[in-house]
Amino acid sequence: MTGDRIGKDRYYLNIAREVSRRGTCLRRNYGAVIVNQDQIISTGYTGAPRGVVNCIDLGVCRREQEQIPSGERYELCRSVHAEMNAVIHASRSETIGGTLYLVCVEAASGEWTDLAEPCLLCRRVIINAGLANVVSGYPDERIRRFKVTDWITQENRHGQAVSGPGR
Repeated sequence: MTGDRIGKDRYYLNIAREVSRRGTCLRRNYGAVIVNQDQIISTGYTGAPRGVVNCIDLGVCRREQEQIPSGERYELCRSVHAEMNAVIHASRSETIGGTLYLVCVEAASGEWTDLAEPCLLCRRVIINAGLANVVSGYPDERIRRFKVTDWITQENRHGQAVSGPGR
């Protein structure tokens, strides 16, 4: 980085953070930006499917009400994850070899968290989209990079999926 100019990873992560502000989850909102050849291909945020009432509009989260731990009982969640939404809005031919930038923000505080790692289902969507990398960042400017081929290797080596953290 030269002077005050931020690097590309931080640039795209900052955009992902802004995208997360559209999220409608009462727990955590994620923002995702898919980039290929330094071009933004697609964005996605956490929210209910089109036409389905969002949790923020209902004022209640069923998983919170039932005190369900993070990463469990996704079928009770109304939201589609940011990574999935970003992939849904892009064509595979544009995503092959690209990078997905991912940020997580606590809904209550609006604070950027260290939790931005795709869940098992999102990892599989990312693999099928042909993305090469996932980059997440931390509030203290650290960057974390995941190679999608490592997830494929883990699944093949363990005979089952190795999941990331829950939401």
